Amino acid sequence: MIYFIADLHLNESQPKITEHFLQFMQQKAPLAEAIYILGDLFDFWIGDDEDSALICQVKQAISSLTQTGVPCYFICGNRDFLIGKRFATACGMQLLPDYATLDLYGKKTLICHGDTLCIDDVKYQQFRRKVHQKWRQRLFLCLPLALRLHIARKIRQKSQQDKQGKSAQIMDVNPQFTAQIIEKFAATQLIHGHTHRQAVHFEPKFTRIVLGDWKADYASILAVDEQGARFV
Repeated sequence: MIYFIADLHLNESQPKITEHFLQFMQQKAPLAEAIYILGDLFDFWIGDDEDSALICQVKQAISSLTQTGVPCYFICGNRDFLIGKRFATACGMQLLPDYATLDLYGKKTLICHGDTLCIDDVKYQQFRRKVHQKWRQRLFLCLPLALRLHIARKIRQKSQQDKQGKSAQIMDVNPQFTAQIIEKFAATQLIHGHTHRQAVHFEPKFTRIVLGDWKADYASILAVDEQGARFV
């Protein structure tokens, strides 16, 4: 059994979601062959040097799992793209690139966070290109922790305001571009998050599985084994 999760958006204001995650890591995850976290584990990330109580809890949970021999893989999301080697090493977690492929019980599967597929959201893609420039990231990480936290909150507020003026279609994946990416990697299955629209889409040449976001009363967990994929 392999588990896939994404879009937990862990933060201090949603302790129930953190509770769900810790329970998952203690009960289901130890029985798995591997765990894949496809981005936005945290609501935002301002640098590996932050050591809040929440971050320490999550770090301990992942570290406890990987120390038992269960590998944990992570693809950065649009909220926590600054998670780096320092945090990953402390957790025993392996960082993956924006797109990665794996043989999932005989199916070549492409995995990603999903934001790169939403090319119709031009404004977001422009923002993404800027914040993924290494020199901008290095400059930001040189700022005092308190200032980084303030900037992150401002960006979060601006993002919420921008979403209100966008259509649901713009914020979803572009079907043609997504098909091209899957063909490029010669995959027959895609698993991603980001859009928060849990579903399984059966296309003519591939299957697209979308992970849902986590809420106080629901955790979107995809379980995959020899029999197939299902949400649990």
